Amino acid sequence: MEKKEIFTQIHNIESQAGNLHEQLGELKLVVKQLLEENKRLSMENQQLRRVLRRESMPQEQHVAAEAVNQAVTKSSKVPVIHPEAMANAASAIVGEGHDNLARLYHEGFHICNVYYGHLRTEGDCLFCLSFLNK
Repeated sequence: MEKKEIFTQIHNIESQAGNLHEQLGELKLVVKQLLEENKRLSMENQQLRRVLRRESMPQEQHVAAEAVNQAVTKSSKVPVIHPEAMANAASAIVGEGHDNLARLYHEGFHICNVYYGHLRTEGDCLFCLSFLNK
């Protein structure tokens, strides 16, 4: 074997090692992204399970209360609606929407127009807080 052939083979091996190193770096990035996505999805899954547990209990109680309300309205002849009650109901609807957004925010989701519906992973969001304070 000549000296030139030896240096050519060494150069080829070095270039192959360089290519392998680049491929390893790319694979590390892909694995890192997959692990981050897995962690984010696991956190979102846990959050949604908590919400589901919280929502399932009141839902059963809500169904029972609705059945009682329907039975009471069937037994009464003509319902009387006072204007003050209508005004209170309208303000309750507006307050209920704000309360729902506040509940979503405290459950860990964004309510701002920038990231609406995404899971909050880094603490409080200034956009969401400013929206809640309006």
